[in-house]
Parts: sequence; C-alpha cells; structure tokens
Amino acid sequence: MRRSLVWWSTYLSALLFGILLSGHASAERFKAFDHYQVHYNALNTTFLPPEVAKTYSIQRSKVRGLINVAVLDSRSNKPVTALVTGEIRNLVGQTQALEFKLVREGIAVYYIAEFRFTDDEILNFDLQVQPDPNAAAYQVEFKQHFYVD
Repeated sequence: MRRSLVWWSTYLSALLFGILLSGHASAERFKAFDHYQVHYNALNTTFLPPEVAKTYSIQRSKVRGLINVAVLDSRSNKPVTALVTGEIRNLVGQTQALEFKLVREGIAVYYIAEFRFTDDEILNFDLQVQPDPNAAAYQVEFKQHFYVD
C-alpha cells in the first residue's frame, strides 16, 4: 500500500506539473513577468485518482475544483517559491478566497487550492503571485468554464 501511495504521489506531481509545463497549447497556461513565468491550471477534482486525492487531502467531488500554480525563473528554467494568494468570483459577484498549500516534490514547487463551483459556471480567477518578497506581486487573471462531470 505504501509503495502504491508513493507511486500515486509521484504521479500527481508529474500530472500537475506536467499539465503546467507540457508543450500542448491547450494544457499550458502561463503569463510571463520580468524573468518569471507563472504557470497555472484549474480542473475538476474528479479527474484525480482517489489515492492521489487522499495523499494530498484533496476532496474529490463533482462540484469541487483544484487550481495549481507554479513559478519558474525563466533564466534558469527552475521552479521558485512565491507568495500565492487569490480569489475566484462568479458572474453574479460571489467570491471565494483561495487558500493555497505549498507542495514540494523533488525539484517541483507548486501551490494548490480547492474551490467549489456549480454546473455550467464561469469563474473569474484573480491571483497575486509574488516570487520576490522585495517586489510587488504579479497579477494573474483568467476565466474558466466548469461543468459537473
């Protein structure tokens, strides 16, 4: 069982980080700021295998999503830590604060947060990402449509 959890843990790290850094235009979403790249992706938690969700204390549900944020230094193409905060807002103006958890696995460094959504809902994400504590945070805004699977 322990070996299985280690494998799924590695799988999640590869899945989440791979989604962010893959060469597929549909999966790769990032914004460049100075010498940083902020990669981000949001998905329904039902896409995660149950063992992976358990390992990371992620609640799998048809109405729960997961956002993943990673920051790379584009000079070295290596991940860096950052202060990541944010919120989501639906079309009627209701907001949810995002509580990001830092995940470190091998060289990978990323931040994950869960959120709720309803079927056929468009959510506006507003993130503040601050890799340099002596500089202002970068604003990352995007919109995504969610469906109950």
